Formats: sequence, C-alpha cells, structure tokens
Amino acid sequence: MTDAKPTLWQSIADSLRAEITGGHYPPGARLPSEAQLSARFGVNRHTVRHALSHLIEAGLVRPRRGAGVFVTGQATDYALGPRVRFSQNLAAQGRTGAHRFTRLETRPCDATEAQALDLAPGDPVHVIEGISLADDQPLALFRSVLPGWLEGFPDHAARLRSITAALAACGVADYTRASTRLTAKLASPTQAATLRIARGAPILRSDALNRDLQGRPVEMGRTWFAGDRVTLVLAD
Repeated sequence: MTDAKPTLWQSIADSLRAEITGGHYPPGARLPSEAQLSARFGVNRHTVRHALSHLIEAGLVRPRRGAGVFVTGQATDYALGPRVRFSQNLAAQGRTGAHRFTRLETRPCDATEAQALDLAPGDPVHVIEGISLADDQPLALFRSVLPGWLEGFPDHAARLRSITAALAACGVADYTRASTRLTAKLASPTQAATLRIARGAPILRSDALNRDLQGRPVEMGRTWFAGDRVTLVLAD
C-alpha cells in the first residue's frame, strides 16, 4: 500500500518550510504576497492561504494585519533571576518589549492569594492581566495579583503600562523574586489564539512571588510563555 500523494497546499507548505529552514527567508523576513505565491505555484489564492495557515499553526510564520506574513524570530532568552524585568530582558537582546493589558481591577482576594500575599481572606487585591510582546509578537500571557495596600496601583499601571513602574509610583522602588515554579502545559484554544500558536502547542507556566526589600509580598504572578518563542535561563 502506497502513501497518498500530498495535496497542492501541502506541497506548497513543504516548499516554503524548506526555504525557511534553509535560510532563504531569515527570521523577521516577509514572505512573498499571496498573489506572488499564487503566480509562482500556479494555484489560486485559497490554496495559498491553506498552505500559509498550516505554517502559521506550526509557528514558522505569523501574520501582521495589513503588512503580510513574516517568518517567526528565533527563541528569546529570558533570564529568571532575583530581579526579573521584562523590558530589560528584551532590551539586552536588542528587542523591544511591551505589555498590552486586558484586565485591571480591584477585588477581594481568595484564600490562595491571601496566604501568598500575607493578607486576610477578603482583603482587597489588584488584578492585572495581559499579553507580553516582543517586537509586536505575542511572547506570553500573564496575570499578576498585588496587595490592595498599594494605593493607586491601577491608575499608575494604566498610565505607565508597566508593572515595575507602577510599583515604583506606589513607593516600591525595588523588589526581588522570592520563588519561581515552572510547569510544562499544553495551550488551550483561547491561549493558542491569543499567542498565535497551534492548539495544544507546548507552553511554559511560571508561578512566581516577588517581595520588596523589607520582605513584604508585593506581587503574585503567573505567566504562560509560548514554548517555541522563549528559552528560560536561570540566572544568579
């Protein structure tokens, strides 16, 4: 029994994959337009879109609305040490980091949050969720829970677009990582769609607790990193 021949879109996807892995299109490069690929392979645009969708799901390329389809960059080294700062991590590699907040509210804490942050059950906490980007590419999802005694934190975070800067505005000039727990997971459909990765693709979940220089817990954080876009490096 012989294997079935690949379909047109599979053949196109295989050709583009080989050219990407062979360096014909380096990280960050823009692929030819749908019209150009249609002319090159002698197929309609629907077939080209099917091939590109396959490469997108595989994490080899990513679309930018109105700009085209671009080859995914190499994995970013992300240092996990006593002082983890997202923007500084990326700037050290010549990349630009940014946060896009999707949730920012104050609510009563639950039992787990109360224990981690040395609060009484029901005490107020600030919750901030969002997407961390590297050069406009989704790198991770995050959720941070901070004690309510950080007065004005939501307003500072909304204005400064930075958790570190918002903490500084609340009087926490410095803080360190007290603990980190890493767990391998598979992306849920919602996580995959937001991170622009395939459903069930590997992700790395980091659970961390940060304390200020007086030893007070100031942030309980959980981050979900796209597994093929980041290399976590343990640093002193």
